[in-house]
Amino acid sequence: HHTTMDQRTPSSWKDRLRASGIHLGLSLCIAALAAWLVFGLWYPYPYREISGGRELFLIVIAVDVILGPLITLVVFNRAKPWTELRRDLAMVVLIQLAALGYGLWTVWVARPVHLVFEYNRFRVVHAIDVPVDLLSKTPAGITALPLNGPTLLSLRPFKDNKESMDATMAAVAGASLSARPDLWQPYDVAIAEIRKEAKPVSDLKARFADRAAEIDAVIAAKGRRPDSLAYLPLAARKVFWTVLLDPATGEIVAYIPLDSF
Repeated sequence: HHTTMDQRTPSSWKDRLRASGIHLGLSLCIAALAAWLVFGLWYPYPYREISGGRELFLIVIAVDVILGPLITLVVFNRAKPWTELRRDLAMVVLIQLAALGYGLWTVWVARPVHLVFEYNRFRVVHAIDVPVDLLSKTPAGITALPLNGPTLLSLRPFKDNKESMDATMAAVAGASLSARPDLWQPYDVAIAEIRKEAKPVSDLKARFADRAAEIDAVIAAKGRRPDSLAYLPLAARKVFWTVLLDPATGEIVAYIPLDSF
């Protein structure tokens, strides 16, 4: 009796490992598709760094790619009747897809939707930040919650002191001005304002002398000269970066992980 047990165990483990390996392969293919969706569409550079996209995605994928194949390793057993085995595996796949779906939904609602010039800085706005009750006030020609990565916008000047006061009070209470559709306007309208607010890159290099070489390297990689660019600070979810732009056109040339506030 012992010999048959000993003969069966290795092949049973071989089956389990093979099943788990196939499952891992399929999970990795799905993870690659999810990565394309998240980093190709929703969180292009630099948002995967500044909007927390990478951390969120890694949690989702770790759960998915590790958990599914591990459960398969545990439940896969050729000795079980086929109907029972099929039911077990179907449950594993359903649990895994539900976890992936929930994870991707979390990443989706937290995705960046706009990079907004907010009077003297840039701010990243995420889908979850935009008040639902203001969505109807989105100006014509602007997509409130774009599906394929953030768009550039700016904020219009306040109509009067009352509006300015109300907005300031709301901002103090934690409502970001940039997340308000009723204040949005096309980016190009604010080019003159951006030109006025942006400071020369030489100032930035003087302020952060120890990072001057890094700043030059980022600009050189874009084929530009430092003296042709200006900078503005950038506020994101938990970090502060710096935007380098062409003051003549307002075009954003590069992003640097440098808090220039």
